[in-house]
Amino acid sequence: MISISDITKFCKEKGFVYQNSDIYSPLAGFWDFGPLGTELKNNIKSNFWKTFVQSRDDVIGIDGSIITDKKVWEASGHVDSFVDYMIICKKCKNKVRADQLIEDKLKVDVNGASIEKIKEIIKKNNLRCPRCAGKFESLQEFNLMFKTQVGPIDGATTYLRPETAQLIFINFKLAAENSRKKLPFGIAQIGKAFRNEISPRDFLFRSREFEQMEIEFFTKPDQINKCPLINEIKNKKVNLLTAEMQNKNKLHEEVKAENLLKLTSQWHAYWVVKFYNWFTDLGVNKENLRLREHKKSELAHYALACFDIEYRFPFGWKEIHGSADRTQFDIQQHMKLSKRDLTLFEEDTKQRIIPYVAAEPSQGVERAFLTFIFDAYTEDKKRGNIVLKLHPKLAPIKVAIFPLVKNKPRLVKQAKDIYNELKDDFTCVYEETSSIGRRYARNDEIGTLLGCTIDFDSLKDKSVTLRNRDTTQQIRVPIKKLKEVVRKIINQEEKFEKLGKKVK
Repeated sequence: MISISDITKFCKEKGFVYQNSDIYSPLAGFWDFGPLGTELKNNIKSNFWKTFVQSRDDVIGIDGSIITDKKVWEASGHVDSFVDYMIICKKCKNKVRADQLIEDKLKVDVNGASIEKIKEIIKKNNLRCPRCAGKFESLQEFNLMFKTQVGPIDGATTYLRPETAQLIFINFKLAAENSRKKLPFGIAQIGKAFRNEISPRDFLFRSREFEQMEIEFFTKPDQINKCPLINEIKNKKVNLLTAEMQNKNKLHEEVKAENLLKLTSQWHAYWVVKFYNWFTDLGVNKENLRLREHKKSELAHYALACFDIEYRFPFGWKEIHGSADRTQFDIQQHMKLSKRDLTLFEEDTKQRIIPYVAAEPSQGVERAFLTFIFDAYTEDKKRGNIVLKLHPKLAPIKVAIFPLVKNKPRLVKQAKDIYNELKDDFTCVYEETSSIGRRYARNDEIGTLLGCTIDFDSLKDKSVTLRNRDTTQQIRVPIKKLKEVVRKIINQEEKFEKLGKKVK
C-alpha cells in the first residue's frame, strides 16, 4: 500500500509540493507548492467557488484579513480555550501532543477527553517518549494561536487567525446589507489560517499554515428544519458512522442521506451531503469516504451537532471536512463584547433577529489536495509507471502537445500553432524531447489529461491524435474541432471514444 512518505516523495519529485526553507533547516508544518501543485490547488479552490458560490443565488463571498483585533478571538473563545494538551520528555525535552501519543500507542480515540482523563491514560499505560523512551513531565495546556505585534516597538499584541469563520461573523451584517440578502443565505471565504501545532505530521494533513474554504450558512432560528432544497439530497447514498455506532464499536453503514435528519436539522444535513457529493463528483472513490457524527463528549463549546467527512488514508480514517451547527453562539458573543447591534431586520415579522448558523461547511484546501492525490495515485503495472488519475476539472495540465519528432520544422510549426491556439482556454504544455512513449508516460505521472500528437498525416488531413490518460485510448480529431472536443472531455459531456475516429 502506498504510504504518506511515498506521496511526500512523489509530490516533491514531480513539482507538486516542496518542504519550506528546504535549503536551510526546514520548519516543520510549512509547505510550498510547486508549479503543478499550484495549478492543482487553484483548480480545487476555483471549483469550490464555482460550485458553492457563483452557481448559487443564496451564497455570497468575502475575503477577510489575516490579522484582526485581539477582541475577535476573545469573543470567539480562542484566547481561553483553543488549546491542545502537551507533554515534554524529561530526558530529551521532546514535545509531544498527548492525544496523538495515545492514539499512536494504544489505538484509542480521546477526542473531547478531559485533561484528567488523558493524564490517567498516560499514567496507567506508562507511556514513554517515542524518541528516547524517557518519562514525561506533567501534562500542560498549549494555546495553538500564533502571536504577533501590530505597530512599532511595543505594539498591540494580537494573533494570526486560527480560522476563517470569525471574519465572516464580524462582517456578515455589512455583507448581507450590501448584497441585499434575506435569510436563509450563506457567506463563503477562502483564505489562510495558522495553528501552532505541537507536532505537525503526515505531510499536508496537519500543518501550521494552511488554507480553508468555508461557508457560514445563516437561517432564522425557527427555520433550521425548513430547507426547500432537502429533496436534492434525501435519496443520495452515504457511508454513515453515527455517535451511537461508535459507542458500540460498530462500523459505518451505507444509508440514504435522509437518515441524517434523525440526527440533525434539515439545513445542516443538506450542506453535509452537498460537500460529501462534491468529493465523489470530483472522482473520489465512495468506498474511501464516510460521514462521522461527533459524540457529545467531543462537540465544540459552540456546536449543537457536528459531522466530519473522513477519508481512508493509509494512516487511518481521518477528517478532511467538518460541518457544525454553530447555533447563535458567535453572533451573540460578538454583540456582547463589541456592544454593536448585529441583528437583521425581517420585513415579514417587523422584528430584529439574531441569525442562526445552521451549518458551517469547513474545508481545508490542503486536506482536499491530499485526498485527491491519494485517490488518483495509481500504479499501472501494464504501463510500468504511475498514472495520476485526477478528475478532468482538477488535472493541473489539460493538454500536452507533442510533435511526433522534433527535427521536422513543419511538424514543429503545426504543433506550436496548436499550442498557441489552445493555451488561452486550457492549461497546456508543449514538449518535443524524448520519444513519444516517454512523453506520454511522463505526463501520465503528473496527471495531464490529454496527449495531443501532431504527426506527418496531420500535415495532410489537418487532424491530430488525442490520447486519453486513463485508458490510453486514442482518437483522431480535426484541428478545427479540437478546442470544442477538449472542452467536452473536461466537462464530461460525451464519452471520449465518441468524440473522434478511433485509432487502432
